[in-house]
Amino acid sequence: MNSVLIQHPPQRVERIHDRIERVRDRLNAVLRGKADVVHFVLACLLARGHLLLEDRPGLGKTTLAKALADALGGRFARVQCTPDLLPSDITGFSIFNQKTHEFEFRPGPVFSDILLADEINRATPRTQSALLEAMAERQVTVDTLRHPLASEFFVVATQNPHEQHGTYPLPEAQLDRFAIKLSIGYPEPDDERLMLAGAVASSGKLAVSQEPLFEPGQLARVQSEVAGIAVAESVQSYLVRLAERTRRHPEIAVGLSPRGLLTWQRMAQAWAFLDDRSFVTPNDVQDVALPVLLVRLAIDRDAPAVVIGEILKQVEVPTGY
Repeated sequence: MNSVLIQHPPQRVERIHDRIERVRDRLNAVLRGKADVVHFVLACLLARGHLLLEDRPGLGKTTLAKALADALGGRFARVQCTPDLLPSDITGFSIFNQKTHEFEFRPGPVFSDILLADEINRATPRTQSALLEAMAERQVTVDTLRHPLASEFFVVATQNPHEQHGTYPLPEAQLDRFAIKLSIGYPEPDDERLMLAGAVASSGKLAVSQEPLFEPGQLARVQSEVAGIAVAESVQSYLVRLAERTRRHPEIAVGLSPRGLLTWQRMAQAWAFLDDRSFVTPNDVQDVALPVLLVRLAIDRDAPAVVIGEILKQVEVPTGY
């Protein structure tokens, strides 16, 4: 009796871009009508940057950060910044154990994968500076001892508009630690109506956290892949010319720093990766210019976006890359 060999069709291997698209779908579901914001958030995450959101309360900043943590399978922590918040409330502190007669370190909320620093400019400069080392080096030093943070450590900080009372503007040194600055803004009427309909359908119950879409360590590998996206010498020269233009512009008090230039390149690489390309184009550089420069340029004019647009028009775009 002859046996019949049944061949099953090969299973489709899920690409990392497919997982990123599923993360995008989740974020779009909780932040309706803000696909452009979600795209920048994903690029910031893949570029190993940190995100600053400047907007008014109640627009979904906390919901966005929690949804991102759930999708990535990471630990989420939230710090409500107030004038009486101490640096140790963020980094943690050492306490004396009377049984062992030794000091034990009690980690603070910074030991998470995604940290939401809510209303960061309500904290004093001393407390704000507690995040500098964590954001720049992904470690904290307490009592001369260094404690490493998660390799995927990602800060989402919210900031009230400066005209509000009781705020401490972030200094340039700390602003330069953020990759981009975004504003969510109010949703469109149709999106708000869908939000209300969803609240009625769920009877006001909180949505159950879904299974994570990333495996442990997978995000770090993707971030390393993004860092390897090719950037032609002509595109790097284009970036340098743009940076030099910001330093000579009469309406810019503080131009782009070398660290800011590196961040701009990383964001352009992440932008190309999301577009499923292995190289950066001048369009990528231009697409991410506004949020990258808004967070780190001290522009005198009331419309900084206009100044940034002028700079992009004044520098010749390379044709070969």
